[in-house]
Amino acid sequence: MGKKFSCHKISEGVAEGEALLSSDEIMFYLIDPKTGVVIEPAHALEGQSMAGKILIFPGGKGSSVVQADGLFQLNKEGNLPKAMIIQYPETVLVSSAIIMDIPMVDKVDKEFYETIKSGDRIRIDADAGTIEIL
Repeated sequence: MGKKFSCHKISEGVAEGEALLSSDEIMFYLIDPKTGVVIEPAHALEGQSMAGKILIFPGGKGSSVVQADGLFQLNKEGNLPKAMIIQYPETVLVSSAIIMDIPMVDKVDKEFYETIKSGDRIRIDADAGTIEIL
């Protein structure tokens, strides 16, 4: 098995999949709900899909209405991320993750951010407070 890191559970659940790492905050309203592709110009993930990926990002941006609606539209189209690893959680993203059953964690070991790359296969067990790079 790979390297394990500790984390703090925000929203329960277990997920395994491909990591998608963003250095930029995400406005979920600027993601195409039909594809999960980031359409925000000049964003670190512009042109990439987060659908079915484990999204690793600093935090959200924009008003709570556009954040919640963006996630709702992705959910409606079946293009939500499998899980989220967030550095700076905020109320609307936390409540949306809980309502939409998206495992979400924060307070991850600093070494994780120095090690993880987009495309790595990872497993999050929010309930056990662990992330493993497979």
